Amino acid sequence: MRVRGLWKSFGEQVAVSGIDLDLPAGRFIGLVGPNGAGKTTTLSMITGLLRPDAGLVEIAGHDVWRDPVGVKARIGVLPEGLRLFERLTGHELLRYLGRLRGLPAAEVERRAEQLLDVLDLAGARHKLIIDYSTGMRKKIGLAAALLHNPEVLFLDEPFEGVDPVSAQTIRGVLERYTGSGATVVFSSHVMELVESLCDWVAVLASGRIRAHGSLAEVRGDAESLQSAFLELVGVRGNPEGQRLDWLGGGRA
Repeated sequence: MRVRGLWKSFGEQVAVSGIDLDLPAGRFIGLVGPNGAGKTTTLSMITGLLRPDAGLVEIAGHDVWRDPVGVKARIGVLPEGLRLFERLTGHELLRYLGRLRGLPAAEVERRAEQLLDVLDLAGARHKLIIDYSTGMRKKIGLAAALLHNPEVLFLDEPFEGVDPVSAQTIRGVLERYTGSGATVVFSSHVMELVESLCDWVAVLASGRIRAHGSLAEVRGDAESLQSAFLELVGVRGNPEGQRLDWLGGGRA
């Protein structure tokens, strides 16, 4: 995937400021940054959900904005704040999306059953999505993104608000997916998670790329990715916290 000069502003607020990136294929890639860094805006532009003010995005040689159909056939997306057809069951949603993708009915059924089983949703296949928990919604959203077997999977905070059991299930599916040679790009601000999953990282802050490369390259001599990240984004402790001398002391 190739990104050149990607730019987006909302009024006077610049959200993404001229990003250039070359993301390697067949890797588990983390796009990390503090809240408000521009991660969601960047992923939305890369996946064709938000039109940039300027810049170029190519995925597998296809321009995202000149050939949107060609690109969207090759990618799967699990956006933040995913909206689903809540009056469908999980099984109905996958059948519907599979037919929209042009997959044969029998193949859709086979893949849907396998995804529901692997993601531990088999018992909720006939349950309306409106009654799904947060973790279940994330898992059915992941199933929908994987149904057409995309070359690249984009996930925006896939573990946000997910219980440990669901998180472990999602993680296992993603590791199996990348093990087949596919690419996962996901955003997060949880460095421990990124360090345990990813082998390639891009650090984003204030709409700009501060560092990118293999996990070892970005981490450098720091003891952890968290330490390297804080240094890259310009955070060195919180001296303001020293002013809270009353916190934790005697109650007035």
